[in-house]
Amino acid sequence: MENDNIYYATGKRKTSVAKTWLKPGTGKIVVNNRALDDYFVQKTARDLLSLPLVLTEMMDSVDIDIRVMGGGVMSQSGAVRHGISKALVLSDSEFRGVLKKAGCLTRDSRIKERKKYGQKGARARFQFSKR
Repeated sequence: MENDNIYYATGKRKTSVAKTWLKPGTGKIVVNNRALDDYFVQKTARDLLSLPLVLTEMMDSVDIDIRVMGGGVMSQSGAVRHGISKALVLSDSEFRGVLKKAGCLTRDSRIKERKKYGQKGARARFQFSKR
């Protein structure tokens, strides 16, 4: 069967969700049917998501297909990084130590705090007047 070498993982960050498929190849990364440089214009976003590939030295030996939705540019980049890291561990369990030490496997659980009733925002209050 041809799907034996395809590894799937889901990465999350804030409100972004990235579905990643990893397979042996030449280093081509496609995000939402667009080239990596076209989708993530900022260099910092591209550097953030390619960190697991650099750490494991798999940059030129795997092709990655990514579907990402929700959130902003950096949030999506963080979700993609999380997804790539999880897929790399599925492909080879020896990568786990390196990626865990770099913090790539940990899901960043920080999300926006909800607005509370009777207040202006999550923590901001309406201005108090004594008189």
